[in-house]
Amino acid sequence: MTLRTGRHFLQIPGPTNVPDQVLRAMAAPTIDHRGPEFAELGLRVLQRIKPVFGTTNPVVIYPASGTGAWEAALVNTLSPGDRVLCFETGHFATLWQEMAGSLGLEVDFVPGDWRHGADPAELTRRLEADISHSLKAVCVVHNETSTGVTSRIAEIRRALDDAGHPALLLVDTISSLGSIDYRHDEWGVDVTVAGSQKGLMLPPGLSFNAVSDKALAASRTARLPRSFWDWEPIIESNRRGYFPYTPATNLLYGLAVALDMLDAEGLPEVYARHARHAAATRAAVRGWGLEVLCADEREHSGSLTAVLMPEGHDADKVRKVILERFDMSLGAGLGKLSGRVFRIGHLGHFNDLTLAGTLAGVQMGLELSGVPTDPAGLGAALDVLRNP
Repeated sequence: MTLRTGRHFLQIPGPTNVPDQVLRAMAAPTIDHRGPEFAELGLRVLQRIKPVFGTTNPVVIYPASGTGAWEAALVNTLSPGDRVLCFETGHFATLWQEMAGSLGLEVDFVPGDWRHGADPAELTRRLEADISHSLKAVCVVHNETSTGVTSRIAEIRRALDDAGHPALLLVDTISSLGSIDYRHDEWGVDVTVAGSQKGLMLPPGLSFNAVSDKALAASRTARLPRSFWDWEPIIESNRRGYFPYTPATNLLYGLAVALDMLDAEGLPEVYARHARHAAATRAAVRGWGLEVLCADEREHSGSLTAVLMPEGHDADKVRKVILERFDMSLGAGLGKLSGRVFRIGHLGHFNDLTLAGTLAGVQMGLELSGVPTDPAGLGAALDVLRNP
């Protein structure tokens, strides 16, 4: 067994590296979740999470993965047989539409090439054809974790508004919240889905629904079965700082500290840092002579970069070499991208030197794997990082 020294480089696009201060907070003793001390914690995190979503409306917190928040968004707002429109932007968008179908919804799945985000023009065409307004919701993944493509949600909202269409807008921000600029209220999103293990710098285990007034109104008549996911009893308990079930207390300790960290840095600065690291990563990829999977300059992700391998080279073999030689984990290609791409996560608790080390490890791994690359790639990234 190989002896490892130093820290493992966890450069997948989530779960991300958890800051030491968050880990220390989570190590505190668990308290009575029906007592006054917990109510103080609950009220604090429920209020302070709102600016991260860009909302003044309720944010529901579940002890669950992001998949649970997907289901909550659907079952609280829709009824059996309702039509929903989903965009095929990657692996996770595909899984969300599969869930919608399994819940008894009728899904219109707009095909995509996994290199572009949701197309506002195509949405406009679909909405104009829906004269009877049979479409009840539009589901979009803001930042597709499998591809490194960020959809333009403000333009999606504009298409809905210009068409005068009443469909709800449901958006997955699991790999963008706390990393990429996002505005639930301003962009007229009805349900925003998120998870704890990426930009919020926590381990997996919490998921979120930010909920508009329109979505709350829809939940009063929605008929898909729900119990654990039901917003109403949760929001009612949350008014006093409590939950209607046993909450993930120690994760909430960590969330409170993570929110402090985001607030101390400032959300605009957080987003700028992520955008700068993403630009440096793309500079490295292009410097190596490789191709970034995202094909639209407007849609590059600030959270991760997916790198397309040259013909005849296996991305998983490169990842294996990098893991074994340099103790660094990179994201695998998922679904139809299996073996074709690897993904570099550059989100969460992350700085310039961590990125420089990450890209150095990738460059060495590519060379050791026999992938034809130009060693100038790392220098191109460092040129970006030298500028604050």
